[in-house]
Order: sequence, then C-alpha cells, then structure tokens
Amino acid sequence: MKAIVIYNSQTGFTKRYAEWIAKEAGADCFELSAAKKKDLSAYEAIIFGGWACAGSISKISWFKRNINKWADKKLIVFCVGASPIDSPGIDIALKRNFSAAEQKKVKTFYCPGGFNYEKMSAPSKLMMKMFIKKLKAKKDKTQEEQIMIKMISSSYDISDKKYAEPILQYLKN
Repeated sequence: MKAIVIYNSQTGFTKRYAEWIAKEAGADCFELSAAKKKDLSAYEAIIFGGWACAGSISKISWFKRNINKWADKKLIVFCVGASPIDSPGIDIALKRNFSAAEQKKVKTFYCPGGFNYEKMSAPSKLMMKMFIKKLKAKKDKTQEEQIMIKMISSSYDISDKKYAEPILQYLKN
C-alpha cells in the first residue's frame, strides 16, 4: 500500500513518530508545509500526525478540509502529547477533534511524547509556565494534579516505537 506520513511538530516528538511510522511502513514522510505542495492522489493511505495542545490536534483543520477529497483512501491521524498512554480522557479528546461523520472515515491514535522546553516556542513556554503556576496555587489539589505538576515542570521524554505499532497494524489491515 502506497502511504504518506505528514506531520506537524513543534519540539520533535511528532516528527520522531512520523519518521518511525514511515520507515516501518515504507511510506513517504513530509512536514506539513512541504506536503501541502504535493499531489497526494497516488497515495492509498494518508497518515497525519500533530501534537496535542489543550485537547486539540495542531493543524488538524488542514487535514479535515481534505477528508471528503480523500474518500477512497485509508485515513489515519495520530496525536502526540505529554500524557502517558493510559491517561483517562485521551479517547474523548481525540474524538472531540472530529465530527461523528468524520470519525467514520478517520482512525485516530495517541502516542505519548513528552515535553521539551528547550525547543518550545516562547508563547508555548509562557502558556505552560502560567498553567503550572495556576495549578500549584490551587488549594486541595487532586492526586492527578499533583502528578501533573511534577511531570510538566521540566522536560522529559516518554516516546517509544512501541506506541506506533497500533498505527502500523491498522495500516496493514
């Protein structure tokens, strides 16, 4: 199956997964800005990866605008975020990015990545620092919030090739 992996990455985690998936699938791999200039009609599968930001998938609107045009293709979206794979709410957040009709056409996946403050844009860093400050100031924090504060207070990497396996399996079927 001729496939293409298209990604949008801010700090490198989504790019890493895109490259892993492309290598294992024998697919072409392009950053979104380059892919927008390509004719995708020859591809049988289009895989899009974006990073998670406040429950949304970065640059997903580009992909969504093209879903109907790609009706004859296998469509896959993966989202890379800072939460562990077993975090509650991931499935709900993924589904929130697509209408019911779109969910029938697109298979979604989540891949844990991490935080890399050194590569974050200034606005993203500022947003995260404000969020952490607000969370730390909160009285009666839940255990989940206390864990979150610890996790997002510094850079970390929980990415692993094994999280790309479900995407590759779905692509093969």
